[in-house]
Amino acid sequence: MKRKYRSRIQIMADILKVIEDRGKARFTHILYGANLSYDRLKKYLKELIDRGLIREETIENVTYYYLTEKGVKFLKEYEKIRKLCDAFGIEL
Repeated sequence: MKRKYRSRIQIMADILKVIEDRGKARFTHILYGANLSYDRLKKYLKELIDRGLIREETIENVTYYYLTEKGVKFLKEYEKIRKLCDAFGIEL
């Protein structure tokens, strides 16, 4: 059976979805929820922060990640595109 890899955009959407579902998420929650290695997740979190899709906040020595308004919009648009692709049998 051929192994199916996720695209960058799918991985980003998976990370954003974990944060959206929890309201706020710690690193380990995202790590397991998005099924990524430690190093890959660190890279993606930095990129998502740099692009303004998420923000991080440390409260009592615990770092949480939150979706920004831009992140919420990205996730909504991604879902529209995913549904369109599914309707035409196109893989993202």
